[in-house]
Amino acid sequence: MESPRVVVLVEGDSDRCAVHALARLLGHDLIAHGVAVVAMGGITNLRSSALPFGPRGLDLPLAGLYDAPEEHVVRRGLRAAGLTVTRDPGALSALGFFACTADLEDELIRALGVPAVERVIGDAGETRSLDLLAAMPAQRSWTRTEVLRRFLGSKAGRKARYAGLLTDALEPDRVPAPLAGVLMRAVDLASNDGG
Repeated sequence: MESPRVVVLVEGDSDRCAVHALARLLGHDLIAHGVAVVAMGGITNLRSSALPFGPRGLDLPLAGLYDAPEEHVVRRGLRAAGLTVTRDPGALSALGFFACTADLEDELIRALGVPAVERVIGDAGETRSLDLLAAMPAQRSWTRTEVLRRFLGSKAGRKARYAGLLTDALEPDRVPAPLAGVLMRAVDLASNDGG
């Protein structure tokens, strides 16, 4: 991609992988649309990631995905980057920034359901690792969803790997709202910009 027409800011590689996987699943070519998905390396980097692209930089349309508990960080970062962020509860989604209730992994687990997530893990050859984690004394009292979330974050690169695999396993009508929202916003912005 020579230069993007729209920039989607996401916390990390797992979110980036999920956005790209959903685009493939729904038949959208992000490169052809001019959509760049930028992993910021943590939500606290939102300001420094938005500045070069937003109103005080290239003035490109922005969209993003974030975890609801970090909303205050998102509001502060977007304001510092030059966007007008009101106190209205829907202000961030109106700007194209969509909140995951807890995090993206939680959204994907809820959308697919525990049995389907376990099938994806099995298909990836990691059922034994999941079972070993679940059998550890500290996790024995956890719900299966809690164990799955811990499993996804327990090894370097696993979140990103499974973000793609779990998104690939979604039925189009079961896509988590924040993930669908950010992708559709990005594609709409790019299309309205002549892409």
